[in-house]
Amino acid sequence: MEKSMTILYEVYDNLYVNLTNRCPCACTFCLRQTKDEMNHSGSLWLKREPAVEEVKQEFEKFDKDGKLSEKYREVVFCGFGEPTERLEELLEIAGFVKERYGLPVRVNTNGLSDLIHEKPTAPMFKGYVDVISISLNTPDREEYYRLTRSKFGEESFDALLAFASEVKKYVPKVVLTTVETTISAEDEAQCRDICQRIGVTYRIRPWEE
Repeated sequence: MEKSMTILYEVYDNLYVNLTNRCPCACTFCLRQTKDEMNHSGSLWLKREPAVEEVKQEFEKFDKDGKLSEKYREVVFCGFGEPTERLEELLEIAGFVKERYGLPVRVNTNGLSDLIHEKPTAPMFKGYVDVISISLNTPDREEYYRLTRSKFGEESFDALLAFASEVKKYVPKVVLTTVETTISAEDEAQCRDICQRIGVTYRIRPWEE
C-alpha cells in the first residue's frame, strides 16, 4: 500500500478533501479495499493526517490563477476515511473555503459522527456545510451492520438515522444514499420511505468501480 500526501484531488468539477484514513467502519464494498486512488488522484493513503494549515496551503496551490471558485462547483470532504473523525478540523477548513472562495461545501459521511465523538454533533455543522450526504446502504438494521462492520455495532443504523433527522435542522440539504444495483427495488422503496419519514432527500447513486 503506497502512502502519499494527496490532500486535495479533483473529481469531475468538484474539489475533494482527503482529511483522514480513519473510519469506524470496514465496509464490505469500500473502494479503498481494491484501489489506492480515485480519478487519477494519486494514492489517497496518507503518510500522516495533514494539519489545518497544510490543507489551506493546498487550496492556494490549486488557486494559482485565482480562479478556483470558477473552476469548481463545490468542495467535498470525502477521501479514504470518514471525514467527521476530524470534525473540528473539517469545520475550520470549511469555514476557510466559504470565506476565501465562496464555494458550497459538502460532506460525504457514514453519519456516525455522534458515536465517534460521544456527543450530539449536528449543531456544529450550522453555517459551515451546505450539503451532507450519508451512506444509508440498506433499509435494514442488521444488514447495515453486516455490510459496514461498524465498530459501534448494530446501534450504528439507529444513530445514523437520528443524526440525519437532527442535522437537517442545521444544514440546508441532507441526502441519504444507496448504490444502484446493490439492493432490490423493494429495499429501495423502503429506503425512500425512511427518507420521507425523517424529511430528507433519497438518492440512488451510480456504482463506481
